[in-house]
Amino acid sequence: MIRTEDLTKFYGDRCAVQGLSISIEKREIVGFLGLNGAGKTTTLRMLAGLLAPSSGRIEIEGRDMLAADAHRMRWRIGFLPERPPVYEDMTVRRYLDFAAKLRGYDAERVPDRVHEVLDATALAHYADEPIAWLSHGYRQRVGIAQAIVHDPALVILDEPTSGLDPVQIVEMRTLIRSLKDQHTVLLSSHNLPEISQSCDRLMVIKDGVLAWAGSEEALSAKLGSPTQVVLELVGDAARMEETLHRLKTEKAIKTWTKVTGSERSEYRLDIGATPAEQIAKATHDAGLGLRKLAPVAHELEELFLELTKEAA
Repeated sequence: MIRTEDLTKFYGDRCAVQGLSISIEKREIVGFLGLNGAGKTTTLRMLAGLLAPSSGRIEIEGRDMLAADAHRMRWRIGFLPERPPVYEDMTVRRYLDFAAKLRGYDAERVPDRVHEVLDATALAHYADEPIAWLSHGYRQRVGIAQAIVHDPALVILDEPTSGLDPVQIVEMRTLIRSLKDQHTVLLSSHNLPEISQSCDRLMVIKDGVLAWAGSEEALSAKLGSPTQVVLELVGDAARMEETLHRLKTEKAIKTWTKVTGSERSEYRLDIGATPAEQIAKATHDAGLGLRKLAPVAHELEELFLELTKEAA
């Protein structure tokens, strides 16, 4: 769906991105990780067609993005920069109508498309309010809405959870996951624990060079067996806690902490050397639905040390 080959960008004598070759498949959500200054935003701006590379190749749906006649291909891409590009005096509906028409969407179909996007991003209730009245979290939703309103094949999101509170982050994560039904998504962040919960695959960039690409499971395997896991369950809350208390009594887990809770609850467990399969079996035997059982992600700084120490 999207492919780069030896993508390089210089700012004067400084190389911001060097020889970047990546491939992302259709309807895949890929996390693009890097510390500040690693080259994330420069890469995203090149992929969005907003910044010309110094050298290299970018293909979207098999077409060369750098060809002289490829300007229309930009409308196959939706981009949310770190600061959403909104006009605060416009209402949400008017702004999305404007954004869709600006990007060449069929004018007759724009009202229906705007209605679809308002529903998809949970903005319908605020459709006729000025953007200036919205909270930061809902402005971020407007930013995502403008990135998808013209129905692009590729959606690029630069730090979409920046500045959000924990509840807003969970809501944004759900929204990002839903984009996969219609779009390929490239999502950037410097927060590995957050981004790993939204993505099918991870890419790590350091000093403008691709340092790692693979699944979260492969990354965890490289970093060693985890002693802490995230457990997400569906079912009766009392039964969940009863099961965890029993596992602790049996010394299958050392400690557990409830992170979120309602009908679907998330816990963080310290399992020591206990096989994860034992935890999964216990929840199944208790009649609980297992939504997730995965290692607690490492901090990004620790990850970079692991990924780069051999090169050092």
